[in-house]
Amino acid sequence: MASHESSKDARRAEVYVLSARGSEPEHERAVHEELARRIAALLGARYGGRYDAAAPPADRAYAGRAYFVPSDTIVGLANARQLKLASEHDLFGGIVPHPFVATKAITHAVLREDSRTPAGWSRRFGDEVRDSVLSGYSAFTLDDALEAGEALLSAGPVRIKPVLATAGRGQILVESRGELLAALERQQGGLLETHGLVLEEHLEDVKTYSVGRVAVGGLVASYVGTQSLTRDNHGELVYGGSTLTVARGEFEALLLLALSEEERLAIAKARRYDEAATRCFAGFTASRRNYDIAGGSSRKGEIRCGVLEQSWRIGGASAAEIMALQAFAADRDCKALRAQTLEIFGTHEAPEGAQKLFQGVDPDIGLISKYVRVQAYGN
Repeated sequence: MASHESSKDARRAEVYVLSARGSEPEHERAVHEELARRIAALLGARYGGRYDAAAPPADRAYAGRAYFVPSDTIVGLANARQLKLASEHDLFGGIVPHPFVATKAITHAVLREDSRTPAGWSRRFGDEVRDSVLSGYSAFTLDDALEAGEALLSAGPVRIKPVLATAGRGQILVESRGELLAALERQQGGLLETHGLVLEEHLEDVKTYSVGRVAVGGLVASYVGTQSLTRDNHGELVYGGSTLTVARGEFEALLLLALSEEERLAIAKARRYDEAATRCFAGFTASRRNYDIAGGSSRKGEIRCGVLEQSWRIGGASAAEIMALQAFAADRDCKALRAQTLEIFGTHEAPEGAQKLFQGVDPDIGLISKYVRVQAYGN
């Protein structure tokens, strides 16, 4: 992964939150704004609020090089150039050359050589990560999705995963051809052709690991940890937070810590995936690189482990990432720590020692609270 520049070279006059999605839940907007303020403090810059591309430069009080915190991956190198984004040092997030690269669709190869693929598709990437991901396929037509699903069903249950969904929502488990057909009928044809659909082997007793690397200014941190699930206000099982072991520096520093064999395997698979993305997609860069890795067993009892997807944008674990960087900035002797995010639905008691980032009622998901806390390594 890329090295970082010096604190002097990394200075920015302004830090802006950049809306990069059509609609953003209030709780995410609030957390993004709070984290952007913390990033501005790390960079010694002024927090400029939300970036308005339509406003005249004078109205934006934009006196120098800007640093952006986009709500989503920046898609298209022309869009990046327009915002003067040239490297990982210009944003908290990532830049990709094509829309599908920002989604979980890149994780798997297509079924056949003549399967439909979008512009910029890399068959080489699918080949390079084959041993780092679970069994599965990406599909961009219903016919290809049906054929891929049938091929996977011969080995066990299959999970249908819309590539634009987040927090585990929208996935469908199928165990027969009839269930597969019904699941595919629920997919929107336009979205399927544009963004794709993932069909992947289903695992039992899953443990999901988070592996990542973040860089802000002159600070770099790498981490490994696990995700938790929780019930939302509608009873659906969704992302509930991450508990991370964070090291100051690149992955070599993280690997010096007392990690389990499972954690080391997760790191190895994430690094291969990350390195393949850098080789296969020209123009890709990211200061926030997060990978979800699932470990579990197949219906036949086989132990399986593989990368589920990447996140090259601000995400659920980012509060822990930024708070860890703040701790490293405050204490130069600190080499490692534990950081945790928690997402809690409904009424509850505040977790001990945690900072509240958001609490409110979202019109779609109801009452949600978000917390972050940092503890000494070994605690």
